[in-house]
Amino acid sequence: MQSTTRFGTWCALTLTAVGLLVMPVAQAQQQSPAGPSVITPSPPTPTNIPDKKLDAAAAAAKKVSVIKNKYDQQLAQAPVAEKQRLEGEAGDAMAKAVIDQGLSIEEYKTIMQVAQKDPGVRDKLLQRMK
Repeated sequence: MQSTTRFGTWCALTLTAVGLLVMPVAQAQQQSPAGPSVITPSPPTPTNIPDKKLDAAAAAAKKVSVIKNKYDQQLAQAPVAEKQRLEGEAGDAMAKAVIDQGLSIEEYKTIMQVAQKDPGVRDKLLQRMK
């Protein structure tokens, strides 16, 4: 059960970090230059995430991304018998990277989800990740 939880954490951390970085590119590709859009964008909801939390989330996201890349390479080359162990290690390492920045896993995931929906927060986060 613990490895399932770690794998779930690993997936959640990876998807939120990668989604944040991929989202602006995907949105740009979906925009059609052929005529006006019928969909009216909803007004952005004001989100007040303290700068300290954004700094921590950006630092954690950078570390999570590095860890993901490292383990993706290892998982691609690992025998099937080693994959579950490596996934557990990756999840633990990513969780530690988040916690070491002073955030809980839930805080990190929430900030990443807000950043995916709110362009202002996403821009602030991406600036901090440079």
